Amino acid sequence: MTDGIAAALHDLEQAFARYPRRLVLERCPHCGPPVRVGDADLFWLSLKLGNTIGTADDAKALLPLLFERLVTTDELDPDIILGMLANLNWRSWSPAEQNAVDRFLDQTWRVLLSEFPPRIGAFHDAASFLRSLTAATLSPTRFLAVWDETTGQSADRHLATFIEGAQFSTRLDPAIRQWITRESLQTRLFHAFERESSDPTWSAAFANAYDLVSASSSV
Repeated sequence: MTDGIAAALHDLEQAFARYPRRLVLERCPHCGPPVRVGDADLFWLSLKLGNTIGTADDAKALLPLLFERLVTTDELDPDIILGMLANLNWRSWSPAEQNAVDRFLDQTWRVLLSEFPPRIGAFHDAASFLRSLTAATLSPTRFLAVWDETTGQSADRHLATFIEGAQFSTRLDPAIRQWITRESLQTRLFHAFERESSDPTWSAAFANAYDLVSASSSV
């Protein structure tokens, strides 16, 4: 775990410290007996937390733990955890709580781009991170700006992999589509192709990504 993520997790603990972590959470009357948090599978609990199990405050109390597990294990689904933010209307939370979530996401994204392949828990690639933003009703714009600022082999390889896997259709987020089809991004891919020309696998990947972006730009 990097210092940046460790600090972001500490901020989360501080921001949500006023919500007590209860050992036992009530369930919807039709859903069964109360749940002992320590005995529950965390993935299963994340599906129901703040909905049929516990309250919104219980979800906020466990949020630092859920985020910590997102970046240290593969047991949780980022779409579910960030979707929980949307369900809880997280942009109505206090500034300190919102800022702590934003900082965690910013730090996670920067670390993800700095390593290829990434080694950051349940975020397996750039696509999985950006997809989870949709679940949290977050615009990808600021994260794409960070990608522009992040240079080097790892960030470029993430870029080629993301473009090769992207579906250039109406389902692609408009902000991402616009970002992908910029001339500056084509130039970046071309320079990456030149830099890795001695590696047949990656030079082919950058060439393919360049062609995909060029074709999409001309449509």
